[in-house]
Amino acid sequence: MAGICCATKRNGEPCTVPATDSNGYCWAHDPANAEKRRRMASKAGKSRPTNELKGIKALCEDLTSRVLSGELETGPAAVANQLINTRLRAIEQERKNRETEDLEARIEALERAQGQKGARKWGA
Repeated sequence: MAGICCATKRNGEPCTVPATDSNGYCWAHDPANAEKRRRMASKAGKSRPTNELKGIKALCEDLTSRVLSGELETGPAAVANQLINTRLRAIEQERKNRETEDLEARIEALERAQGQKGARKWGA
């Protein structure tokens, strides 16, 4: 083993995971794994919300039919609808966070590649 990973986490703290190779990086920070990490994050990001959105659609349909049939009063239905909208906003925020993290990782990989060629870092 080559010691502790030499990378810095997104929050600015040093990574504390053991390095997996002589390059000084753990698997998660190793530039050689960047494409595989991106693909894995992309698949993970697409699977959960799709299933969750299907459930929310079904819930909305059930809520609508119960209100229209008179089985559910509009007051409780309005509250349920607000909760559904809150859940949808949370799903969207999670998607945006994953997208931002993916872009940050890609920029970091590009900066590392540029740094290896002696170029200046972006924004520096």
